[in-house]
Amino acid sequence: MADERSPLIFPGIFSSPLRPLRPIQYFKTVTDEMRDKDGGDEGSPSLLTDRQAAVLRLRQRGMSQQEVAEILGTTRSNVSILEKRALQNVARARATLREWTMIQAPISLTVPAGTDVFGVPALIFSEADKAGIKLEIGSLDIVVQIRNKAPEILRKRRILRDLEIAVTEDGQFLVQEAAPK
Repeated sequence: MADERSPLIFPGIFSSPLRPLRPIQYFKTVTDEMRDKDGGDEGSPSLLTDRQAAVLRLRQRGMSQQEVAEILGTTRSNVSILEKRALQNVARARATLREWTMIQAPISLTVPAGTDVFGVPALIFSEADKAGIKLEIGSLDIVVQIRNKAPEILRKRRILRDLEIAVTEDGQFLVQEAAPK
């Protein structure tokens, strides 16, 4: 039997000498990590596991990772891992929704590298006219949105790399670097 002062070390788990993992904590940690690798609870439509969602909810309320760990009966280190993976899943979900929105947008065009950014509004308005969509934004608004949403693709007035632009029916304006051919 291990001395109370000596840390319990289990294969594959790093334990702090100040707070040894007990067998039940080891089981929770391992099952959480296995579930996290699968990308969500079985049958759940969410990309977040129940534990990841709980961590994000508590952290959103201003609790520290240590406070969350105490509430959930786990370690601060495990909370840190859960939070990191949850935020990665949220970022992936946002990127997926953005991509899906661009695919479904009735106005979608690729602006080739070398194009003057002030020529882009005319291209967008032309596509909107073809689709029968009235845009509530002006030319300057389009240029500003391109500059704000993809500043690394612009050098002065020139677009450095191909740019994908989509406008949804409700006027949402999406900009991203075009995928390599």
